[in-house]
Amino acid sequence: MKITILTENCAGSVFLAEHGLSYLIEHEGEKILFDTGHSDVFIKNANKLGVDIQKEINTVVLSHGHWDHGNGLNFLQNKTLIAHPNIFIKRFRKNEQTNIGLNLPKTTLEQKFNLILKETPYYISDTIIFLGQIPRLTDFEANTTNFIDESGAPDFVLDDSAIAIIQNNELLIITGCSHSGICNIIAYAQKVTGINTVKLVLGGFHLKHNNQQTKETISFLKKNNINNIYPSHCTALPALVAFSADFNIEQLKTGMILNF
Repeated sequence: MKITILTENCAGSVFLAEHGLSYLIEHEGEKILFDTGHSDVFIKNANKLGVDIQKEINTVVLSHGHWDHGNGLNFLQNKTLIAHPNIFIKRFRKNEQTNIGLNLPKTTLEQKFNLILKETPYYISDTIIFLGQIPRLTDFEANTTNFIDESGAPDFVLDDSAIAIIQNNELLIITGCSHSGICNIIAYAQKVTGINTVKLVLGGFHLKHNNQQTKETISFLKKNNINNIYPSHCTALPALVAFSADFNIEQLKTGMILNF
């Protein structure tokens, strides 16, 4: 499997960066664009790598309906878009009035894409699964939120999902922001596939502090013998420092190409 970092918070070499996430995933003949960041940075970086997103990519997966993961959809069309049905709700940070959801309504996305909306796991291929809505079972994740929806109700980002990839009877898990909890995501991927061995977890972990949740997450990863991790994007420095004490982590930068 090959993962190319098209958009990340940190710039690499001659590549652009923004607060966002977009990965190109290549596995067993499939090419999937996972998230799009919030501008056309992912397209510009792909061009620098000799990849024509418009011509080469037919499938886009959206991890959840936040601006920094999905507003780059403005620069794409005529592709299959796979996501959770809740991606369209208007959402805000508490005490703020700026919509942090997508700036494209459902009607526009239906015109631009072949839209596949799934709450349940969806097999993109025999070995690539969009996990759909993640059950929230741990007692230390996804219990609080800084977001509200347009009615003022707490928004726990139920549309937050991930991709699970099967390779050599092992799992490789790609996340966007892990609002549903990275441990919940891993456990659900194991349940859906029936595979317990996790080779890789890569993407945003949404951990901001070296607090109890971060410590419990580290303990979960170690208990499951998951050593190959790439916490990025929305994983803040205090959490990264905590991970670095137990794992040989590497900061993801735009333009990086990872092979597994």
